[in-house]
Amino acid sequence: MAHLLGGENLTVSYATRTVLDGITLGLEEGDRIGMVGRNGDGKSTLMRLLALRSTPDSGRVTKRGDVNVGYLDQSDVLDGDLTVGAAIVGDQADYEWARNPRIREIMGGLVSDVDWHANVHALSGGQKRRVALAKLLIEDHDVIMLDEPTNHLDVEGVAWLARHLKTRWRANQGAFLVVTHDRWFLDEVCTKTWEVHDGIVDPFEGGYAAYVLARAERDRMAAVVEGKRQQLVKKELAWLRRGAPARTSKPKFRIEAANALIADVPAPRDSMALNKMATARLGKDVLDLEHVSLNFKDGGEGRKLFDNITLRLAPGERLGLVGVNGAGKTTLLKLLNGEITPDAGKLKRGKTVVTAVLTQEVKELDDVADLRVIEVIEREKRSFNVGGREFTAGQLVEQLGFTNQKQWTPVKDLSGGERRRLQLLRLLVGEPNVLMLDEPTNDLDTDTLAAVEDVLDGWPGTLVVVSHDRYLLERVTDHQMALLGDGKLRGLPGGVDQYLELREAALAGSTVAGGGNPVTGGAPAAAPAAASGPSEAEKREARKALNRIERQLKKLDQEEKKLHDLMLKTTEAGDFDKLADQNKQLKELTDEKDALEMEWLEASELLGD
Repeated sequence: MAHLLGGENLTVSYATRTVLDGITLGLEEGDRIGMVGRNGDGKSTLMRLLALRSTPDSGRVTKRGDVNVGYLDQSDVLDGDLTVGAAIVGDQADYEWARNPRIREIMGGLVSDVDWHANVHALSGGQKRRVALAKLLIEDHDVIMLDEPTNHLDVEGVAWLARHLKTRWRANQGAFLVVTHDRWFLDEVCTKTWEVHDGIVDPFEGGYAAYVLARAERDRMAAVVEGKRQQLVKKELAWLRRGAPARTSKPKFRIEAANALIADVPAPRDSMALNKMATARLGKDVLDLEHVSLNFKDGGEGRKLFDNITLRLAPGERLGLVGVNGAGKTTLLKLLNGEITPDAGKLKRGKTVVTAVLTQEVKELDDVADLRVIEVIEREKRSFNVGGREFTAGQLVEQLGFTNQKQWTPVKDLSGGERRRLQLLRLLVGEPNVLMLDEPTNDLDTDTLAAVEDVLDGWPGTLVVVSHDRYLLERVTDHQMALLGDGKLRGLPGGVDQYLELREAALAGSTVAGGGNPVTGGAPAAAPAAASGPSEAEKREARKALNRIERQLKKLDQEEKKLHDLMLKTTEAGDFDKLADQNKQLKELTDEKDALEMEWLEASELLGD
């Protein structure tokens, strides 16, 4: 594969902290790379360096002379005085760009509902993001770098972007580098993962799932080394304790050696492992919305946001809400919390219900902006009983990733992700039994997201989550419901995939142009022919297919077990090059199993099993 661009010995420091320390890496044709790491560890910094948008303190970035790099920044870089059309296509007439099917597809996928003649400054944050993304994608680039492209995109938009990136180039052409906290997106589009941490970059083969597996193996190896270190420490300390007191005071060099061993133990990464906290008792009744209708008034014109909807939350229920932007997800949370009174219908609230809501903006912290992190929690309580153990406020915030130094940081100086973590802890120590989270994954890195999910897994109350992060929804909620913008609330037995199918069917049957946008959808889908049952011959073939697939799956299971055993031995031997090859074989094996399982399901459905 041809080399496109790269960095040599890149170093970047801020004040006394080195963010990147002598990094050397590169992008080649066909690379599909996702970049992960904790907030502040240098992901965006590295991307700006590779895109030639900033310069390192030392080292250099080189690229092939004819390589064209497209870069999407996190910040809003559009001219607010331009119209949407001018911001995307410049002075081109509609007929000039509309003849290109790729551009039409991008317009339809990202900005079909945006007013073509509106000024950019009048758009919402999500619309501005989609306009900027459309402007980048219609251009011809050899390398595309996207910094948090899924921010402000709904589930449907994220799925469209994944499809576009997977089909934009042939397998051995082009390259992209993406920074995102959307783990489903990383798994869907990336074939390599770069983890940025502690000033270095560790490369892994595969998407997010493969990265998690490989990192677990790496951490297990580190644990083995640490275990040996601890055994040596114990032996040293045992030796020091043997014999007369006078003897133990003599070998000073042995004491110093033991202290050096202990001091050399690496500090653990920030952890948000918060144990299950005591919650107020929930009765039989929690929150019920009964036959609720609500009109939304905008500029004097009203539209029906909710039309006679009913929603009943049970004790311990875990509900995920998805929907198009503007369909009323946040408003539904406000109805459940009693902040909004419906035009018709009513809210029934159980006597013992104690609610807590994590809002998108986390404005609740504005009142304590001048306080320090530790002071905010101490205002709630000074000591806490967690899992039968007593914790001080300082110990508790440390479990949420606020180190001793961070605990004394004023709230106004915290990053967006840190503010969200602090407010979540603040809500939890208030001991609610109904927790409502509005886009809780905003500004959180993948490690923190995994820790938040671990917290929510063990939380015993009723949980309602509004999120565009399908990975989170499928992980922490038991079922999902959708708001499709028609005033109704629909159950989704098939999960997020069913929601995407519903949206695709709705768009296929209507013109998707909106607000003067010249992009229109395809013709309405033809009505499906009346389905007839499968013939006996088809059923016989399906039974044969089931038997064949089950034999193949059994064989693949055995191969997978053998490969896992080999990987374990390879890890113990420390041969990481061989481990990468084996991990690639495992991915191919998993893909083959997935395809066979899909065939099995299709055959099973044909038989009516």
